[in-house]
Amino acid sequence: MFRPKVPTMPTPTGLGTPPAVVEPTAVSLNVATPPAAPAIAAPSRPTVQLTPGTALALVGGGTAVVLVLGVVLVSLLLAVAITGVSVAVCAVVLRSLLASEAKRR
Repeated sequence: MFRPKVPTMPTPTGLGTPPAVVEPTAVSLNVATPPAAPAIAAPSRPTVQLTPGTALALVGGGTAVVLVLGVVLVSLLLAVAITGVSVAVCAVVLRSLLASEAKRR
């Protein structure tokens, strides 16, 4: 009951795919052909030309991304700091309440 049963591999019933027919090909002799003139390959994509305006736009966009990312990270840090301070204040208040309750008894 607790022994695992290993399934047996089924025996193959036949070939899965029919055998490919191999046909002989004719062998041709090497005939000297004149070398083709080298073709000038066109670039696959056009070159990007940066004008002063586009360079300024790229710098401005990068600066904006860095500033937005900085603002988001600073706000997350402030949220964590405010949460930590509020938990600490709650702990001090609870400790004070429990200590004054113990003194009354």
